[in-house]
Amino acid sequence: MDVLSDAVAAMRTGRPHSSRTVNSGSWGFRFPPSKGAGFHVMVQGAAWLRPPGDGEPVELRPGDVVLLAHGTGHGLAGRPDTPLVDAVQAPDGSWPTPPDRAPARADETLLLCGAYQISRARAHPLFTELPPYVHIPARAGAHPRLRAAVDLLGAELADPQPGSDALVPALLDTLLVLMLRTWWLTERPDRTTGWSGALSDPAVTAALRAIHADPARSWTVEDLGAEGGLSRAAFARRFTTLVGRPPLAYLTWWRMTTAGRLLRTDDTPLRSVAQRAGYASEFAFAKAFKREYGVAPGQYRRASTRNGAVPTAVGEAVASTPEPSPPGNPR
Repeated sequence: MDVLSDAVAAMRTGRPHSSRTVNSGSWGFRFPPSKGAGFHVMVQGAAWLRPPGDGEPVELRPGDVVLLAHGTGHGLAGRPDTPLVDAVQAPDGSWPTPPDRAPARADETLLLCGAYQISRARAHPLFTELPPYVHIPARAGAHPRLRAAVDLLGAELADPQPGSDALVPALLDTLLVLMLRTWWLTERPDRTTGWSGALSDPAVTAALRAIHADPARSWTVEDLGAEGGLSRAAFARRFTTLVGRPPLAYLTWWRMTTAGRLLRTDDTPLRSVAQRAGYASEFAFAKAFKREYGVAPGQYRRASTRNGAVPTAVGEAVASTPEPSPPGNPR
């Protein structure tokens, strides 16, 4: 898999939710902070995004897409100064309309709103480097794949058909990837540095693809540089500058991230997990894993299976304990 696909697969958990919301008259919602990620798509009318903190309101027009990858609290209203009421998410992921909502009228606003469950235990820098909100404005002829996904999602939510229960989650996952791809490759203001530059650089992208396709291989910096047609020194400088960590350090981080996901999500034998992480023996893998996570692999698996928490020391598990920082984001 390529790095963007792997980053999404490593963080996505559970089932995404979405709803179709119609508002008119004077309306405004306050969305509380969440552990996941949310999005809003303007289909009809106009609205204002009220960013967290002291950020200036942002006008949203038909076709605009907003992604809040960090689950930050925010507001959404028909006007920039409209008072906000708390939005309480229903069990199915929808955002109920307040009971005193005005009757439907010609100036009504139609939105598609949704939420993703995200594991931030080993957040990939493709996510952690995102701003508090990503605004992708609609422009004629721009982002046709993103527009197509939005149209399909809107149609399924407006008029469910047999199979919609399977289609909607798949379309939501598609939408997440397309929002991220669109931001990193076309909408980010500076597309020459950081992960935007890494995804646009042929040599670095080739090396990242190689690492993600076969993390167990005994890669050397020279091997990875050859994937992109660069000398060892030139490749190492370019990779470190864009990714934020040297090639072999990123390889180790990704191996441990992959191992942690395997231990959390299935019953793959420890020997197989060690091999897939590039270690010839369970002992060497266990030593490296404990150095990275602070606990042995078996204990990590048991704690994750028992209550979904991140184990921190023998006999205890604390869900909110931070794990090692992702590359490019040292604490």
